[in-house]
Amino acid sequence: MASREDDFLNSEDVGEVIADADGVDPMSDGDDDDDNVAGAKLLFFFRFLTYSFCSEEEIQELDASDVDYIDDSILEFSEHHESVYAVAIHPNNQLVLSGGGDDKAYLWNIETGETLFEITAHSDSIVSVGFSTDGQYGATGGMDGKVVVFKTTSKEIVASLDGPNEVIWIDWHPRGPVLLAGAKDGSIWMWQIPSGNCMNVFSGHLDSVTCGGFTPDGKMVVSGSEDGSLIIWDPKTAAVIQKFTADDRRFLANPITSLAINSESSLLVVGSSEGQSRLVHIGNGKILASFDNHTESIESVGFSKTLPLVATSSVDGTICIWDLATLRLRHTLRHDDAVTKILWHSTMPYLFSTSLDKKVRLWDARTGECKKKFQGHSDTVLDLATVTEGVKVVSVSDDQTALVFAYTE
Repeated sequence: MASREDDFLNSEDVGEVIADADGVDPMSDGDDDDDNVAGAKLLFFFRFLTYSFCSEEEIQELDASDVDYIDDSILEFSEHHESVYAVAIHPNNQLVLSGGGDDKAYLWNIETGETLFEITAHSDSIVSVGFSTDGQYGATGGMDGKVVVFKTTSKEIVASLDGPNEVIWIDWHPRGPVLLAGAKDGSIWMWQIPSGNCMNVFSGHLDSVTCGGFTPDGKMVVSGSEDGSLIIWDPKTAAVIQKFTADDRRFLANPITSLAINSESSLLVVGSSEGQSRLVHIGNGKILASFDNHTESIESVGFSKTLPLVATSSVDGTICIWDLATLRLRHTLRHDDAVTKILWHSTMPYLFSTSLDKKVRLWDARTGECKKKFQGHSDTVLDLATVTEGVKVVSVSDDQTALVFAYTE
């Protein structure tokens, strides 16, 4: 491999490249053409000196700055003034709820971008948002330990819930107005809405509850923790049904970072900080498979709702799609940087993904083909949500915006 010095031009080369065709000194007085040549020479010397003393990484950044800006979005929502961490779409596919580092959440229209309601009840970053299954309520969870619930029709706050020291995630019960929240202190809280009555507090984790939620049938709660434990709970009594820890050598020995449950509430998949994942049968507690193809932390996992597939995604920049029938790897998909989130379309064999590379990608899980690379964000894409009809996605980013993208065949 040639050294960096071999790529540099010497003074003779520079003079040869920029010489005027008529032999006129471009730095001497002359007409406009001479001035243009002089400017070109100065620009050339500037780039020569810059590329001589910059590192390869700095050169790549300079080259990237020359690329034309591309924006594929059909709408931008820019009311936030800090990073936007979380987003959800209402069941009617018309309303969007976003929350961010400016301690605010906004309810807005996906077609027009009009702000319909501003939630200012938090005193710290909002990191999780969601709508109740019937769409009657919206909720926000913040690092201030507060969960705020409002009516989507009247735009009035009906409950401000305290308990956790710092909320990491929230999840609505699939069949009723019951809200769940996982906390940094290792606890999980469950409230009845709109009364705000605390129905249960789940205690069993020794560290931050990094992920969790109700099973789709609503009969159980599943949670994963930074302490490496996975617990299946009875939501009525807060009793532990199954608990998995590193004591079982078949299970994970590192912090759990992500989990997902299939539509039938029979299987769950968990990902760890060391790039390993496990497929678990919820009914009998058996560990069915180890999905170990990543080299770094698995940040997001999910089951397809239309095909017998499960996906895992990682900081290593890859997404692995696994076949549940054979328990083997079917496709490996790649971003240009760490993958932050994946989400399956509810009625199509499509998988969406977001990344530190500032892009949202749409994949056909049947073939592994990237159907579309959506561009428009200028910083890391942190979260996304999709509509249930058609192919439309809302993504949020460190660039303080939410963008709406649409895809047509």
